[in-house]
Amino acid sequence: MHEKHILRQFLTGARTGLPVAVGYVPIAVAFGTLATRASLSPQETVLMSALVFAGASQFMAVSMILSGVGGLQIVIATLFINLRHFVMSMAVHHSLQKTSLAWRGLLSFGVTDETFALLTLQDAGEQTRHTHVFAAGLIGMAYMGWVAGTAIGSLGAQVIPPAIGDAMTIGLYAMFIGLLMPHVRRSRRIAFIAVVSMILNTALSAVMSAGWAIVLSTVLGASLGLLGGASEA
Repeated sequence: MHEKHILRQFLTGARTGLPVAVGYVPIAVAFGTLATRASLSPQETVLMSALVFAGASQFMAVSMILSGVGGLQIVIATLFINLRHFVMSMAVHHSLQKTSLAWRGLLSFGVTDETFALLTLQDAGEQTRHTHVFAAGLIGMAYMGWVAGTAIGSLGAQVIPPAIGDAMTIGLYAMFIGLLMPHVRRSRRIAFIAVVSMILNTALSAVMSAGWAIVLSTVLGASLGLLGGASEA
């Protein structure tokens, strides 16, 4: 593959991931301030974001630290809440099936709710998004936004009011909805899956942990969408 073509694909991926990176920054700032309240040092907080790169589980882990929960319980709880990444990784694996196993293993680290949406929900003919170079640019940009925001939050925790930090966490959900809505408008199947999964998750959350509720509602919602044969818009 020509070097200029590779660079062009990488930059296209980075541009696609830029809105995610920008959206991650305030949420990561909120995480950084919360982690500081849990007595984590800026170095520990940034390292956590660099090695874990999973917003929901990081927020949960820090909240559990603040509640005095033990380390083993935190590991088990975050494992459950991240089980949905198995489902998302399978879809990304399919879209990158012509890519080497080493590349797919590396890119799997960067599969988040938002990068998953951009890598799998796309218009027909956008084959560039199926390349590992594009995915590397997209994921790399999102990753830098998350780690940079964490550093800002942990280092500036003393000057950021707690109320502002708490309010920033809402942006994670708003950003994902913003990524999903254009595809919902174009596809009845995706709209059906999104609504059914939302209803199932709300119902299941009342009887089981949040992690299992997300996993089961995702699998069941997708299965019903496929079996129901909802027609495309």
